[in-house]
Amino acid sequence: MASYRSLRDLDWPLLAVTLSICGLGILQIYSATLDTAWRSAWWKQLLWLAVGLLMMWLMTKIDYHTLLGQVPLLYGITLTLLVVTPLIGRLVWGSKRWIPVAFGFKFQPSEFAKLVIVLLVARYLTELKSDRLEVRDLLKLGGLVGLPFTLVAAQPDLGTSLTYVPILLIGLYLGGVRWQHAATVIALAAVLMPVGWFFLKDYQRARLETFIDPMKDPMGKGYQVIQSKIAVGHGGIWGWGVTHGSQTQLRFLPVAHTDFLISAFAEEHGFVGILVVLGLYFLLLMQIVQNAQTAPDRAGMFICMGVCSLLLFHLLVNVGMAAGRMPVTGIPLPLMSYGGSSMLSVFMMLGLVNNVRLRRFVS
Repeated sequence: MASYRSLRDLDWPLLAVTLSICGLGILQIYSATLDTAWRSAWWKQLLWLAVGLLMMWLMTKIDYHTLLGQVPLLYGITLTLLVVTPLIGRLVWGSKRWIPVAFGFKFQPSEFAKLVIVLLVARYLTELKSDRLEVRDLLKLGGLVGLPFTLVAAQPDLGTSLTYVPILLIGLYLGGVRWQHAATVIALAAVLMPVGWFFLKDYQRARLETFIDPMKDPMGKGYQVIQSKIAVGHGGIWGWGVTHGSQTQLRFLPVAHTDFLISAFAEEHGFVGILVVLGLYFLLLMQIVQNAQTAPDRAGMFICMGVCSLLLFHLLVNVGMAAGRMPVTGIPLPLMSYGGSSMLSVFMMLGLVNNVRLRRFVS
């Protein structure tokens, strides 16, 4: 009876929307990698999807209160992995973000750090048992999130490290940050932002310069953004169909199965296809918010909203990047862009959301 009840009470609409998004992603990966060295990527993504579903199911079986109780251990393991990644990690595109594992697969600790940070923020704010945050709380929580942020940014992987920020911000907002404190933090960030320019790597500075004026170096640093915008515009209303987008199939569009997958999708499925995808993401986010609203406690609410803020940030940055409205950061489109670590981490977080939902029915 308990097993049947759990199956019945799972968030089936969320799962259906998630699988729909994944299906469109696999279709586009197949199209974008046809007759290339990455032509096997689509079935590997299908494999990751299967493993992701298993991980999602496992995350629903462990009471999230138990996971919250293990946050110190999980946080310690995460920091250890982030420290050793630059030492034993595999160098790819000038950055050590992946640790090699068996059979040629790679593990990206910074992706799974997102899950731990969601749990960390939820536990800290829940244990305060207060609806108002003091300065010491801002400093403590900011430091706890800032440590993995710094380690990941040093890999260097500024894009992934930035995804930790919305989890912290939504937690502080819902936890009761005072407007005076928020205004002070915003003012300090505005003052210190120009200083951050001197800490950026050369390629990171180039991305910001390209964002401002991609035509300054159209065949070099601005090439990705220019080709992405061309692909999006070329799609028109209905697109050119699967495997028929010229920018994608003639390989003008770089990394069309990862960072710029949405650009390839726009070319081959047009404005209508983009509306469908964005509509599916909207339904996914609203379903997560609905689970936050009906969560049995504050911890469950913080978990759901942390996951929601993270996915929304990914979506806004990746789509904005493809349209030339955001700097190129290498942040993937969740559930659609090719990548095993990203796929698994998102499914695990959605499993957490389902976990919160199921606890509503526990008497």
